[in-house]
Amino acid sequence: MENKQLAQRIRAFRKLKGLTQQELAERSGISLAVLGAIERGNRRAEEQMLAQIADVLEITLQELKERS
Repeated sequence: MENKQLAQRIRAFRKLKGLTQQELAERSGISLAVLGAIERGNRRAEEQMLAQIADVLEITLQELKERS
């Protein structure tokens, strides 16, 4: 999946859950700088990071990666 598309999905799910980047970063154990770079599409998230993000957002990894 393209970085920009995945970045948009992460941001959209985060906002849907009413979380700030800071909250998502803290709950997922990912630094705020790294999460910000992922959400901007400037950094590719490792599979483990995506799993942590999906867990905090209470969605499956598949839902996070689905193409819209």
